[in-house]
Amino acid sequence: MTRIQSEFKKIDNILREDAGTNGANDYMAQMSWILFLKYLDDLEDIREQEAVFSSKSHEPLFKSEFQWDNWAAPKKTDGSRDVSAQLTGEDLIDFVNQKLFPYLKEFKNATQDVKSLLYKIGEIFGEVNNKIQSGRNLREVIDIIDNLEFKTEEELDDLSALYEDRLKLMGGAGRSGEYYTPRPLIQAIIKAIDPKLGKTIYDGAAGSGGFLTESYAYLREKTTTPSELNFLKHDTFFGKNKKPEPYLLGTMNMILHGIESPNMIHANTLTEDTHDIQEKDRYDYILANPPFGGNEHPEIQRNFDVKTRETANLFLQHFMKKLRVGGEAAIVIKNTFLTNEPTGATGVIRRQLLENFNLHTILDLPGGVFSATGSTGVKTVVLFFRKGESTKEILYYQLNVGRNLGKTRPLNQGDLADFLDCYKTRRSDENSWIVPIGDISKATLDLGVKNPSEPEVKELKSPKEILIDIRAIDEEIARILTGIEL
Repeated sequence: MTRIQSEFKKIDNILREDAGTNGANDYMAQMSWILFLKYLDDLEDIREQEAVFSSKSHEPLFKSEFQWDNWAAPKKTDGSRDVSAQLTGEDLIDFVNQKLFPYLKEFKNATQDVKSLLYKIGEIFGEVNNKIQSGRNLREVIDIIDNLEFKTEEELDDLSALYEDRLKLMGGAGRSGEYYTPRPLIQAIIKAIDPKLGKTIYDGAAGSGGFLTESYAYLREKTTTPSELNFLKHDTFFGKNKKPEPYLLGTMNMILHGIESPNMIHANTLTEDTHDIQEKDRYDYILANPPFGGNEHPEIQRNFDVKTRETANLFLQHFMKKLRVGGEAAIVIKNTFLTNEPTGATGVIRRQLLENFNLHTILDLPGGVFSATGSTGVKTVVLFFRKGESTKEILYYQLNVGRNLGKTRPLNQGDLADFLDCYKTRRSDENSWIVPIGDISKATLDLGVKNPSEPEVKELKSPKEILIDIRAIDEEIARILTGIEL
């Protein structure tokens, strides 16, 4: 166990004993707002050093009273913690609840620049509340986090890796794609799409921000100029989260990965009227694993051409409208989307997808892909499509990893290496095949995955047919017995 893992475990134990926090979601959310303020303090030190180096003035983010080293962890002149000056007990709780949080919430009203770090601070603290009721517990958590530093790439990498591991353990992780999607799958999707610098990337069901943070890591190595890096950090990534906890965690996760001012919005994506989407509202790449199985009210359904209560179908329509012409999308969705009734909502959306988009690739995932994060093993596929051209042919790839996937045997990058090669070469073999659009029924547009390389399985007889066969056998036996008696 690493030092940072040990420290996080200590925080878990402290919050487990607090009357105001209950379960992994609360532990993570409460740890996050404190980590966020400590990260900002370390970022402040870095910016101050950069200002001195470049002979520029430096304006602190926070007033003196609200700076980490004054309220959370006051220090002596030698840099050691000044225990006599630090807030404890009810004094600490009162300061946090009645002074610190109201002060930070006001940052949203202090600037019109919604992309600025100041605005993001105000937005975050307008959504999160301090749930830690014991001043002693809060003091212990602050003291632990104060000993962590986020000033080097290695420190940030260690923290963000542990942060990702913690997100897997949260109560809702993986079951609906709302919080967490396995990183090997995300990384493979990004490598397949191969996003370019200077383009925008959107996830309207961002959760912990996995698609956005991994896209940043993929593109960060390709930057060669300050302007490219600036665009990457401020104008490339956009996300939405409906619930406050994933909004906070997704924002924090993006910041820890290096996206200094993430364009993460706390809003229900499906409340946006797709009829009013303009070109300025569209994105070059959309990568997402939207929640499925949910139901939306009629007022939400009015925002879409095809009315349906199924959340995943609404999200897919949203993504289809938000994608720019020429843009690429990769969407994880239940495999029933491929075969549901042609006259129902799914069938209508499927027809629109084939006629107005190039659905060039379908990755068929085994049922256990999400079981490592707590799902029930639901079968899913990844739809890869490009806007502005109709579908001519579809490359199917059936992912066979040669083992049962689960928590102890999760998906890994090696499992997807052959898919990435096939995606690039468009070859056919035992796991991949190409279906021309002309071979798909115009009446049903059934896109069901059926690997032609698999041996034909003889169709089982119906119960009625089996009973008829049994009756015939009984009659034959009766005739034979009659002959013997004679």
